[in-house]
Amino acid sequence: MTTRLSERATRVKPSMTLAMNARAKKLKLSGGDIISLSVGEPDFDTPEHIKTAAIKAIQEGKTKYTATDGIPKLKKAIQTKFANENNLQYELDQIIVSCGAKHSLYNAMQALLNPGDEVLIPAPYWVSYPDMALLADAKPVIINTSHQHQYKITPEQLESHITDKTRLFILNSPSNPSGMAYSKEELAAFGEVLLKHPDIIILSDDIYEHILWTHNEFSNLANACPELTDRVVVINGVSKAYAMTGWRIGYTAGHADIIKAMKTIQSQSTSNPCSIAQYAAAAALAEPQQCVQDMVKEFKSRHDFVVESLNDIDGIQCHPSNGTFYVFPDVTGAVENTKGVDDDLALAEHILAKTGVATVPGSAFGASNSLRISFAAAVDKLDDAMKRLKTIL
Repeated sequence: MTTRLSERATRVKPSMTLAMNARAKKLKLSGGDIISLSVGEPDFDTPEHIKTAAIKAIQEGKTKYTATDGIPKLKKAIQTKFANENNLQYELDQIIVSCGAKHSLYNAMQALLNPGDEVLIPAPYWVSYPDMALLADAKPVIINTSHQHQYKITPEQLESHITDKTRLFILNSPSNPSGMAYSKEELAAFGEVLLKHPDIIILSDDIYEHILWTHNEFSNLANACPELTDRVVVINGVSKAYAMTGWRIGYTAGHADIIKAMKTIQSQSTSNPCSIAQYAAAAALAEPQQCVQDMVKEFKSRHDFVVESLNDIDGIQCHPSNGTFYVFPDVTGAVENTKGVDDDLALAEHILAKTGVATVPGSAFGASNSLRISFAAAVDKLDDAMKRLKTIL
């Protein structure tokens, strides 16, 4: 039988990060000595007080359907988090809880985009942004950056890519994959450009907000340019900062009309997120944050080790990150120095085949001759991985 698929399904590609991680797991199951530095998942366990909240929810029978947009307890915790940590004030009807920040981003694009709309995406970008835009019948417009400029766009670049079809501007800071974060002053300069274009909505992907060690405090465009607040849709979640990747809780705050549309879409797709995970997320946001600080301290230590190790390898240049648990080194020299390797995809394959270390080629993120390396792995594994890389490069 010939199966006819939708055009929508055929215009997108699978996630390269998930594909590389799946391949690494398959090789490991086959007996390979594999170290996966490909996936963005903390190796820490979910903190005990969060797991306890989930167990309590189960014991109290909180296992039924909830409101589509989330339980009041979690929405109030999110409201308080925004007020206390970000100086942003939202009513409860301006907040929606979804099945992870990825789901939040997808719902937002489905709610905001029409065929022919353009979505501005700085590169390197998280792999799913362009494909989410395509699934909403919109056109991704990539703003290229370079290793030399620390993978950051300028206000002039932003202005030059805006057309009368531009509908969304996506900004992820700190960035997956580069680890770079924009300062409040840099964001304010973007705000001056965006104020001249009132039809553009900003998706601020703040999922790595707390994994930050730059001397600048975290800011998003709503903080840097309050006049844009009604046009900024803030996406966040508990996966990264609280080591809760599998719990699948993300949340969005923004203009009530946008949130209402997202709620309608969610009601016809997933309905509510997992009830038990919602109670766990409420505990994560509302209770003491020392667990986050402890994990960030460890991430910073690993970051310093990996950056120093990579810069000691011929053909690799690696900027220190401002946050996240990724580095994004330029591997132009390594590509040129390695026989039979012509680009970053081939280099990633070569490294996996020869050393068992799984990375993700930068091309998957829209930036060639780079690799994304996650240091969300135990120190002994990182030490072993860096030694293996140095041996073959």
